[in-house]
Amino acid sequence: MKYLLLFFLSVQTIFSQTDVGFRIARLKYNGGGDWYNDPSAEINLLNFIKDNTNVKVNPEYIFADITKNEILNYPFLFLTGHGNIVFSNSDVKNLREYFENGGFMYVDDDYGLDKSFRREIKKIFPNEPLVELPFNHDIYHCVYDFENGPPKTHEHNNKPPQGFGIYLGKRMVLYYTYESNPSDGWAAPEVHNDPPSKREEALKFGTNIVIYALSN
Repeated sequence: MKYLLLFFLSVQTIFSQTDVGFRIARLKYNGGGDWYNDPSAEINLLNFIKDNTNVKVNPEYIFADITKNEILNYPFLFLTGHGNIVFSNSDVKNLREYFENGGFMYVDDDYGLDKSFRREIKKIFPNEPLVELPFNHDIYHCVYDFENGPPKTHEHNNKPPQGFGIYLGKRMVLYYTYESNPSDGWAAPEVHNDPPSKREEALKFGTNIVIYALSN
């Protein structure tokens, strides 16, 4: 079943980004947060996906400016950072259009992002709350099994890792990890000095997020 799914995904990916294969675009936002940190993360994740699935990818670090319509060119956006986020009215309009037209965004709290993210995301989704996902959700089992939900890659405040989703209708358009921080595990080994087993766990989890997004 998984191999059939991955074959379908490779075709879908080529169709959506014909010239370059699937890419992850880092979202450049305003407010002062370090949206640009750990630029090796997406490259390593995409290389892991290339080596372990048949999804066609282009492993490069690219960013999409929230203030421009270029975000519509990427089916998958990634938002992270340690500090503040501020969405202007035009940012809210651009992101709402992005989600309504089939886009998906993964948000990872890299510590210190949670308060401003929850505040600002309500501007885009005033009537669609962040909902904690049950451990049997497809995102935790579509390729690799994560029986207890998000992995604990880095310790922040001694709280359990959590994963939340926002839905438009029946489609989950945004996934958010809190007290988990798997994207740190995607970064080059020397950045955070994580053991190989912890990095592999994080890369497997990132693969699940991408495959889930592409198949939904």
